Amino acid sequence: MTDKTVGIDVSKAKLDGAILPGGEEFTTSNDEAGCRALATKLKDLQPTRIVLEATGGHENLIAGILSAEGLPVVVVNARQVRDFAKATGKLAKTDRVDARILARFGEAIKPDPRPLKDDEAQALTAIITRRRQIVDMITAEKNRLAISHESVKKDIRETIEWLQKRLEDIDNDLSKNVEANNVWKAKIDILQSCKGIGPGNSTMMVCSLPELGTLNRREMAALVGICPYNRDSGTMRGKRAIFGGRASVRAMLYMGTLSAIRCNPVIKAFYQRLIKAGKIRKVAIVACMRKLLTILNAMLKTMTPWDPEHV
Repeated sequence: MTDKTVGIDVSKAKLDGAILPGGEEFTTSNDEAGCRALATKLKDLQPTRIVLEATGGHENLIAGILSAEGLPVVVVNARQVRDFAKATGKLAKTDRVDARILARFGEAIKPDPRPLKDDEAQALTAIITRRRQIVDMITAEKNRLAISHESVKKDIRETIEWLQKRLEDIDNDLSKNVEANNVWKAKIDILQSCKGIGPGNSTMMVCSLPELGTLNRREMAALVGICPYNRDSGTMRGKRAIFGGRASVRAMLYMGTLSAIRCNPVIKAFYQRLIKAGKIRKVAIVACMRKLLTILNAMLKTMTPWDPEHV
């Protein structure tokens, strides 16, 4: 049977698709009825993979419905697809063109389907994201308080108090959601046994990085975006750099690593050894992030709490 690849361009109101080989195209609404009708159509087609772009959440409904039907869904990074389009000379950008590019990307690159987060995990991730937004707003308001005229300081203080109350409510929601799920709680407890990893770090990793504990260390580093890539050409040797991956997870891992450098004996010793060897601070921190992620990955793979004797 011929492998079939489906590319679906997602917008807020509609879905544009292309099927390769053959070139068949379709358009449907991005709502419950449209997504379920499309799932039925694609189940009959039996594609090898269905490729979607990450579009800030508009893809969640169709990706969830297709995944629930057992279809091989792949949600890919939009930048990778645009780079692929440029490399193949496709500079025009319309919904139908994007759908064809996604299908061609799937045919050529053959990305592996990965498990999507379930509804509970998506809800918890949304709560964590909202918590980070509120923390950012509190910081911004405190910065304004320091430089504002006396006539508006009372209003800023009241806003800060309200935001801090919302932060407390969200923390309570997080705790209730975690306590209600035994699998999450077990994983979060194991991650928090590692010094430097707190409730926020561990919850974000369990919800936004469901692959943790299932991949090898190199695959995990690439997935999070802390794998350094060469920038060499001819006799020129450029600086290695990290990019791509899951920014929200990487940000939480960065904060956890800074804490681990202070209080985790293994990470602290590793960091000091790198600095003593002449590594600049940023390079040393990224190396510590990879080491910490490798440790956490191994802990969840074996469901074993932190043990510095076996690191």
